[in-house]
Amino acid sequence: MIDPVQKPGIAIDIPGFGPRLIRTIISDYTGTLSRRGKLSPGVESRLVRLQKLVDVKIVTADTYGTAARQIKTITAPYFLKLASGHDKEKRDFARKLDLRHVAAFGNGNNDRLLLRAVKSAGGFAIAVDNGEGVALDAFLAANIFISGAANALDLLLNPNALKATLRS
Repeated sequence: MIDPVQKPGIAIDIPGFGPRLIRTIISDYTGTLSRRGKLSPGVESRLVRLQKLVDVKIVTADTYGTAARQIKTITAPYFLKLASGHDKEKRDFARKLDLRHVAAFGNGNNDRLLLRAVKSAGGFAIAVDNGEGVALDAFLAANIFISGAANALDLLLNPNALKATLRS
C-alpha cells in the first residue's frame, strides 16, 4: 500500500453508512474535472483547499492532452497519464491505497472499475456529469451521482451535503 502523507483528512459519519475518514481523493480529469479538456470553473480553488486536508491524485487517459498544463498550478502530488487498459490501470492504482479512506470521482466507462472498487471497500464513489455525460456502468458503480465538478468537490468540503444524500 502507498502510505499517504498524513493530513487531517475529512471525517464523515453517515447514518446507515457509518463513520469514514477520507484521506485520499482519486479523480479522473477528462469529463470529470474538465469539460472538453479545460478545467471547469471553481475546480482549481476547491482542489487547492482539499489538498490541505487530503492527498489528491489525478488519474486520466487525458483525451484532449491538456491535463498536465491545466492542473500544474494545483500541484497535485500525483498525476498519472494512462497508456492503455485505462479501466484496469485506474482500479489497480487505487488498490495500492486503503480504499475505505478514498473518495473517487469519475464519469467514463474507464472509471467504472475504480468506482466499483472504492464503493465495494466502503469508500465514496462519486459519478460526476460535467457536461460530457456519465457512462451507465460508471453511474451504476457509484454511491452518488452529481452534476458539475465544483458541486462534486463541494461534497467533501461540506460533508453534511454527502451525509444528507447518503443517509438511510
